[in-house]
Amino acid sequence: MGRFVLIGLGLLFFASGRAFAGPDGVGSTATPIKHLVVIFQENVSFDHYFGTYPKTITDPQGRVVFRPKKDTPAVNGLGEDLLTHNPNSSQPFLLTEQVTCDQDHNYTAEQKAYDGGKADEFVEYTEGGGCDTPYEVMGYYDGGIVTAMWNYAQNFAMSDNSYNTVYGPSTPGCLNLISGQTSGAKATAPSPKVVDGTIIGDMDPYFDDASKKGAPLLKMTGKNVGDLLNAKKISWGWFQGGFRDLSQAHTCADADEKQDYTPHHEPFQYYASTSNPKHLPPTGPQMVGRNDQANHQYDLEDLWGALDSGNLPAVCFLKAPGYQDGHAGHSGPLCEQEFLVETINRLEKSPDWADMAIIISYDDSDGWYDHQAPPLVNYSHIPSVDFLPSPNPPVPTLGGIQGRMGYGPRLPLLVISSFAKVNYVDHTLTDQTSILRFIEDNWGLGRIGGGSFDAMAGSLEGMFDFSGGPSAQPLFLDARSGQPTGGGQSD
Repeated sequence: MGRFVLIGLGLLFFASGRAFAGPDGVGSTATPIKHLVVIFQENVSFDHYFGTYPKTITDPQGRVVFRPKKDTPAVNGLGEDLLTHNPNSSQPFLLTEQVTCDQDHNYTAEQKAYDGGKADEFVEYTEGGGCDTPYEVMGYYDGGIVTAMWNYAQNFAMSDNSYNTVYGPSTPGCLNLISGQTSGAKATAPSPKVVDGTIIGDMDPYFDDASKKGAPLLKMTGKNVGDLLNAKKISWGWFQGGFRDLSQAHTCADADEKQDYTPHHEPFQYYASTSNPKHLPPTGPQMVGRNDQANHQYDLEDLWGALDSGNLPAVCFLKAPGYQDGHAGHSGPLCEQEFLVETINRLEKSPDWADMAIIISYDDSDGWYDHQAPPLVNYSHIPSVDFLPSPNPPVPTLGGIQGRMGYGPRLPLLVISSFAKVNYVDHTLTDQTSILRFIEDNWGLGRIGGGSFDAMAGSLEGMFDFSGGPSAQPLFLDARSGQPTGGGQSD
């Protein structure tokens, strides 16, 4: 594996002794990856989807639904002792329903659930209110439901040691993905969700005409990765379901109808420099990813128009429509699977697949149980909202900024690429800003600065193999079953 060396604002990848040149809008890169697609989903802890991976799964008729490859590595998941003698007031159990209750995933509640590292008070603090299923917060899925995710893990690379950058819900998670920064937050009216200038809860973005009227709105100051990409003239975009037609709404299974577009899931709309308040469309497929009236903020349909015209931007962030984003309460794993599989199949069939990496990541854990207490890498001590004990020895507060207790709960992270290691589990400590750091390093953008978590983010390079040519083969799955379309198992 080559090593990275930072030189000024540029980064060279010394696997071949040279940087990898690219066309206009794509630029030179430190690795062979010229197109990065980040699929940013909603509200899943690692144990919630991968706690019992890679166990063989059979259906009620005894037919094998998932059989792992013989050399599949183990993950830090739910062993027999945690499944039967769990320290929480309820044992973990297998979920079968598609749509579940939304759990409590607030900044303070999640800290209390981990109980100073014992991870034993999830029922007391993150169980959703009014759930029909008792102790639902302890529920998990396996390869009989999240079949596509387990098959992707079999054929590409995944991490079992990646975390939410801080505790809390979607807005902090989205902001950390693009800036590593939840400080510099300014609300249009006083809100308990902004503490000492740091956002710790969900608020709609100020620079978005679709945001809730009458409620306090949020402005973010400082830079984000879009600003860095613009400075280097690298094409990029955020693509979200329902962005163009705000009236669009759909239903997942027996959930209530959900608007496709959710403003507080669109992080670039919090920044004046990268916002598209009126949701203006691009002036044409050839302008997607470049500077025009859309200002890099698009509907998902614009992604496919750009791809079909040979104009896929170098860096793409994808957000599913609400009913397919995986969020408990209005989505579910099978609706999410349809989006993931249809999207990934189409990307794998494109000419850009040869130099593409797809990352599947999540904005927060929804409060779902995960047995692995997050490592404390950044301490905060605001008495009204912070409840983790003072560490001994002390842990520094990055940039002196309060309200960013982290890392937060463990999340799934997968890399799908012809350069991904195959059937590989990476144990490197990473977080949401590791994706940001990969973008910065691959395109030589420099760092955000100002106390951004990108300065301390772990590297994703261990999930790739750039030592030779592409090695991983594309995997085409059925969107409904999650099984390889050629029939049989991924083995």
